[in-house]
Amino acid sequence: MHDGTTAPGTSELRRDLAAAYRLIALEGMDDSIYTHISARLPDGPGGQKQFLLNPYGLRFDEVTASNLVTVDETGAVLDDPYGAGVNAAGFTIHSAVHMARHDAVCVLHTHTVAGVAVSSVQEGVLPLNQWSAQFFGRVTFHDYEGIALDLDERARIVADLGDRFVMMLRNHGTLLLGRSVAEAMKLALNLERSCKAQIAALGMGLTPVVLSDEVAEHTARQYQSAYDGVENGNKPDPEWAAMLRRLDRAAPDYKD
Repeated sequence: MHDGTTAPGTSELRRDLAAAYRLIALEGMDDSIYTHISARLPDGPGGQKQFLLNPYGLRFDEVTASNLVTVDETGAVLDDPYGAGVNAAGFTIHSAVHMARHDAVCVLHTHTVAGVAVSSVQEGVLPLNQWSAQFFGRVTFHDYEGIALDLDERARIVADLGDRFVMMLRNHGTLLLGRSVAEAMKLALNLERSCKAQIAALGMGLTPVVLSDEVAEHTARQYQSAYDGVENGNKPDPEWAAMLRRLDRAAPDYKD
């Protein structure tokens, strides 16, 4: 076991990351054994960068705090309790983001039907409602280049991401960053609701009411203020606490 995996706060980070995997599964946002949620661990000996990732081959509803795999920035396995390694293609995206964005504790990638659908249209997420307004002017895009096995793509992902926390991977899915696992999870849930609502609204064949830029921007700032308050420690996070209570009832073994 490496030093970074036993540092203070690591147990809580493992629990939170396992909780995110289970919540994504409970929400029906997983894709068999594919897609990933990663979290940055404290640096190891000599400043070695370390991250937590799911074991390859496990469904999200099988991930627990203790079977998460520790990898370095290249995807090399440092600690693997389950013994299955990790998906190299999956960590290509995550490693690029973590190494460039030190403000991101968690990187969450999904292939939901709604997310893939909206990522496959030119307009992306439209400000049609309160959920989607929070993303107004805050979503960036990365064009599809095939299954993410090419390490050269990492630089292009980072360039396209810039300083944003939300990316639509064109024709592929969504990518969310969080200053905590909780923030990434909340962004993912709200983006998923936004995509579902957009598909439903446009599918009615009626005229959609798009929020004005002024109202959408005002709403986005309201959401950002709420997120900042929690992340800066000025406000409690009752939503994340409620999510964990849900898991305590539905899947308490996530903490094992």
